[in-house]
Amino acid sequence: MIFQNEKQLLKIIKYTPSFFIIILSLIIIIFQFIDKNQTFEKEKNRITQEYIEENKKIIETRVNSTYDFIVREKQNTQQELEHSLKNAVENAYSIANSIYQKNKDKEPALIKKLIIDALRDIRFNEGRGYYFIYEKSGKNLLLPYKEEWEGKNLINHQDSKGTYIIQDMKEILSKKDETFYSWYWYNPKKPDIMREKLGFVKNFTPFDWFIGTGEYVKEFEKRVQEKVLGHIKKLRFGKNGYIFIITYDSIYLSHIKKEYIGNDAITNNDTEKVKSVIDKLIEISKKGQGFYEYIQHTKPDGTESIKKISYVKGLEDWQWVVGTGFYEDELKEAINRKKEEIENKYKESFYNTLKVSIFLAIFLLISSIYFSKVLQRKFKKYKNEIRQHLLENTRQQNILAQQSKMAAMGEMIGNIAHQWRQPLSTISTTATGLKLQKELGILDESFLEDSLEGINNSAQYLSKTIDDFRNFFRIDKNKIEFSIQKALDKALSLVYVQFHNKDIEIIKNSFDMNITNLENEFIQVVINILNNARDELIKKESSYKKYIFINVSKKGKLLKINIKDNAGGIKEDIISRIFEPYFTTKHKAQGTGIGLYMSQEIITKNMNGEIFVENISFNYNNIDYKGASFIIYLPCDN
Repeated sequence: MIFQNEKQLLKIIKYTPSFFIIILSLIIIIFQFIDKNQTFEKEKNRITQEYIEENKKIIETRVNSTYDFIVREKQNTQQELEHSLKNAVENAYSIANSIYQKNKDKEPALIKKLIIDALRDIRFNEGRGYYFIYEKSGKNLLLPYKEEWEGKNLINHQDSKGTYIIQDMKEILSKKDETFYSWYWYNPKKPDIMREKLGFVKNFTPFDWFIGTGEYVKEFEKRVQEKVLGHIKKLRFGKNGYIFIITYDSIYLSHIKKEYIGNDAITNNDTEKVKSVIDKLIEISKKGQGFYEYIQHTKPDGTESIKKISYVKGLEDWQWVVGTGFYEDELKEAINRKKEEIENKYKESFYNTLKVSIFLAIFLLISSIYFSKVLQRKFKKYKNEIRQHLLENTRQQNILAQQSKMAAMGEMIGNIAHQWRQPLSTISTTATGLKLQKELGILDESFLEDSLEGINNSAQYLSKTIDDFRNFFRIDKNKIEFSIQKALDKALSLVYVQFHNKDIEIIKNSFDMNITNLENEFIQVVINILNNARDELIKKESSYKKYIFINVSKKGKLLKINIKDNAGGIKEDIISRIFEPYFTTKHKAQGTGIGLYMSQEIITKNMNGEIFVENISFNYNNIDYKGASFIIYLPCDN
């Protein structure tokens, strides 16, 4: 039924627009034919010259206005950049001074650390901006993008122009409290190349520091260019009028045809005539500005081989050709618009056209109403069928998810009992000892304080345990940014006791990175895999060395998490079925067979990742082992 509805819907969508397009095309052709045959030749030469001179002035004005806009935006953005840099440093100074004033009674080393930590992660200017701090001696205290330099003395560091940057800043700041300064520095995007940078630095007198920030000039120019190009691309004049911008290297930066932008202006057309035109426009722009008359290969609306007059002006700083033009066929349209003498000739055709238009309008209106009702009925029926399928699938998923969570809850209750035994025993023993010493009269203050502190620490541990388990069962479908290693640590902390009691050693590497995804659901998957490995490892004799290895690595744009054990692997005749719902090798009292199924559902559908399993052989500490290896791939932003 769904397939039949889709076929009917596709036919309606396919043929209805075509029908309308044919009618509209016929109307346009008729009007073009009438317009083309109603020309008036009297005084044509005079009107032509007037039109050309008038439009030359217009396009010259448009180009000059655009050129002035670019220069003005460049100047304004320069001022905005300086203002933003100064505001950023003033903000950093305020933060540092506030921390200093509130912590005057503390050790200077602690205050310095508080200030540096407060400024370290602040970013601005679309993530490019950061703060740096130097002592007047030249010692660097904060350089977020190159932290290995922190603590080093850079007083003799030179940029690519041979300038002693820190010495210059120190000399200037000895005469005034703050200043703008230009230098060359490593660009974090291209760390091997120094780029020109404009910055602002300010003295922080409490510690004889200076705090600063900067922006790369190329990034600044790029931002200005993107801003002005974004504005220029939206400019339109009449039907085909627009501002085009070409670099001196013949690359289109702005054009009415979006496919041209970023490509070679000559390659786009690939003819000697076009090459000659582009070369001439660039030549005129390099000299200043001027008009040029030529044959346009193709107009934006598709008309071919049209005479065009363009006016161009060169922007030397950026090596841009800024220009616009008008077409000869627009002259004919202008002449026709100015012919009041032919208005009477239009009247008859106007009335006829009006009649046709009214008829077509009524016809199209009725047709649209009819087709809209048909589409509405089909869509409604189609949506109802889809909704029923979705509701059924959702119901099944909810049942499986609840069963999986209940199974996990049983595991967690056991873990809570194991986690609480030792701290509760410690509290009980300490309290009994205090009571006994009190009764014997030998209780001293030192022992009392140590005992109370021990009781408090144990209580805090119990509270943290409850928080950990509560967080695990929290229903949260919002994707957040989290550390993969911290998520693994949370998972391990929830099951640590049962693994420790079974002499199972968990070994993981230290590679870490942040991803944006569902942290709690990822922890649930890890626990499911670990619990399956544990169930197989405890079947081994007590003398057998039991290991679980967790390795995290990055593979292209994917994060790879590999969890393997040395329990001997999964039987080959069932390994392809372990992700099926309700499939289990355990007794009914020990497992539901939905843990791995839900793990696959979480990874593939909720986290947009993949999960695989295979049996592998490996060597550890010169001993050969065999086990199951679960591999999880998750998308990562970096």
